[in-house]
Amino acid sequence: MWKRRVKAILINAELILVSLLVLIPVVWIVMSSFNKGQNLSTASFIPKELTLSNYTRLFKETDFGSWFVNSLTVATLNAFISVILILLTAWVLSRFKFKGKKTGLLTLLVLSMFPSFLSMTAVYTLFIVLGLVNKPIALVILYAAGAIPYNVWLVKGYIDGIPASLDEAAYIDGSSKMNTFIRIIIPMSKPIIVYCAVSQFMMPWMDYIIPNLLLTGNKNKTVAVGLYSMISNDQNANFTLFAAGAVLVAVPITVMYLLFQKFLVQGIVAGASKE
Repeated sequence: MWKRRVKAILINAELILVSLLVLIPVVWIVMSSFNKGQNLSTASFIPKELTLSNYTRLFKETDFGSWFVNSLTVATLNAFISVILILLTAWVLSRFKFKGKKTGLLTLLVLSMFPSFLSMTAVYTLFIVLGLVNKPIALVILYAAGAIPYNVWLVKGYIDGIPASLDEAAYIDGSSKMNTFIRIIIPMSKPIIVYCAVSQFMMPWMDYIIPNLLLTGNKNKTVAVGLYSMISNDQNANFTLFAAGAVLVAVPITVMYLLFQKFLVQGIVAGASKE
């Protein structure tokens, strides 16, 4: 009996410790956004006086509104385009047999192991030739293409779990392959679709390296690049302003997770299984 109690105490203590490690930085950032002053020396974990001045200054003294709109636009387009490309590719690899299929899958697996920033020099040169530097659409193209290797394996594993007999029954009833894909595969793949959409929506909000390389000009920045510029110089003089921006950035991501939490869990679990 005492062994069970000790085990339960240790498990609960571990959960509490992990929760504190996760929550303390989040609470610190949120409370810092309501602090008076600008730098870390004047910020405290529990402010003596709460103020919204950092939020008003964020929109009046910086181009945060433009950064936010840029990030939201890129994130939305990236989620939409990436899901279409990933679904079509995974469906073809799951349901059709053709020469080079195994080689293609292995190639996608190998490509997914390399970080995207390793190809920055080649990407930058290519986008200069295409005239896409300093245009947010360049990020959409890059993110959508980079999402294919890893996510195709994940979505293919999910589609493999959908009985092929459903497709065959649809074909017998006169349905075309594309109609079967739209009316059967997509509705039954809702959890994995939501997972891919949310993960791709979240990426542009947090990525710094690629947007900093491809986008120049203050109004063309994404929030990650714009916020980092507040604390990269002058000895973190604008930390509380940065904290206010970080809180606002977390809002759309948090809303997405809360709305689609059920589908996210189902997508991760189901997509991980292979037949």
